[in-house]
Amino acid sequence: MISAMCTLIFVSACDVLNQVSQMSNLAKCDFKLQSVQKLNLAGINVQNVKKISDLNMFDAAKLASAVANQQFPLDFTLNIEAKNPNPNPAGMTRIDWILMIDDVEMTRGILDKQVTIPANNGLATIPMQMHIDLKKALSGKSADAVINFGMNLAGSGSKPTRFTLQMKPTITVGGFPISYPGYLNVKTEYASN
Repeated sequence: MISAMCTLIFVSACDVLNQVSQMSNLAKCDFKLQSVQKLNLAGINVQNVKKISDLNMFDAAKLASAVANQQFPLDFTLNIEAKNPNPNPAGMTRIDWILMIDDVEMTRGILDKQVTIPANNGLATIPMQMHIDLKKALSGKSADAVINFGMNLAGSGSKPTRFTLQMKPTITVGGFPISYPGYLNVKTEYASN
C-alpha cells in the first residue's frame, strides 16, 4: 500500500513537472498565421469570391437578404502554426485570444482544447474559430479596418491588412489553471494578390 502511494505521488509529481516544463517551453516557440479558411459571410462561402457574379443565384439572394436585414456575421478559421525549437514538447490546455485587424479589436474568445507542440522544431497547427459581427465592426473606427480587409479579400486592396492574434495560454497543473503572464502576439500582413 505504501509503495503504491509513493508511486502515485512520484507519477503525480512527474506529471506536474512535465506540465510546468511544457508551459516554459511555450515561451520559446515561434507562432505565425498559416492560413485563413472556411470564410463565410452570412452563411455563404466567400473564400474564393472576387466579385458578385462569382455567386450563384441562391447565394446572391441570401447575401441581398443579409444586406436588407443588416445582418453580417463573418465566420472563418484562423490556422496558427506553432514551431517548437526546444528539446522537449511545449503545450497548453486553453487559449484566451483577441483578434485585432489593423490594431482594432474585432472579436475575442477561448479555445478550450489541449494543444501539444512536438519537440526539436516540431510543428503543430492550431485551428481557431473566429466570429465577427460585421454590423458592429463596421461602426466607428473599426469600419476602415474591415473595409480594407474586404478589399484585400476581393483582390483590389491597395493597403495590406495587419492581423494580430493575442494569445494567453493556460496550462492545468495539479487541477489548477496557470495562465501565461501576458499575451503572445502572432502578427502578419495580408494583401491582395
